[in-house]
Amino acid sequence: MAAKRVVETIAPTGEATDAATDTTVETMTNTAVETIETAETSFTETVSALKDGMSGAAAGFEKTQSDIKEKMEKAMKTVEEVVSFSQGNMEAIIKSGQIWTAGVQDLGKSMAATAQAQLDQTISTWKALSGVKSLKDAFDLQSSLARSSVESFVAETGKLTDASLKLTEQAMAPLTARVSVAVEKFGSVNR
Repeated sequence: MAAKRVVETIAPTGEATDAATDTTVETMTNTAVETIETAETSFTETVSALKDGMSGAAAGFEKTQSDIKEKMEKAMKTVEEVVSFSQGNMEAIIKSGQIWTAGVQDLGKSMAATAQAQLDQTISTWKALSGVKSLKDAFDLQSSLARSSVESFVAETGKLTDASLKLTEQAMAPLTARVSVAVEKFGSVNR
């Protein structure tokens, strides 16, 4: 209606008004068609972009899901390795304890045998002392017992020290082996 008033103001005659109205209506129709076509094209492009975006989002979701699955598998493998390593450590500790216990028992038996031998020698000397006829014989027997006791003590102390060192080395062997495994396994980890 506004276009018709504009045309009536410019062209006061009826024919000119109809021609101007027709031109205005045609221009308005062309503009409306162009606007609709532009809107349709824009709508089609928007829908296409949404489809592409949804497709990209689905691909991104699948990649993320794949990455999460891969990382979970790695984590589970690491947990299995840690459990296996810890189990090996416990086995080494148990083995070391068994070696130590057996060794300490052997050392105890050895010390008991040495003490028994020392006691037997002392009893034998006391029996001999009861049958001596002179003070000099008693003094010689007592000196012999003392010398023998000191020599036996020194010899047994050396044996005990050697046996203790050997036992410690044997008991530590399983633990030392586990330390070597740990260094090989975890020493090469890049930090």
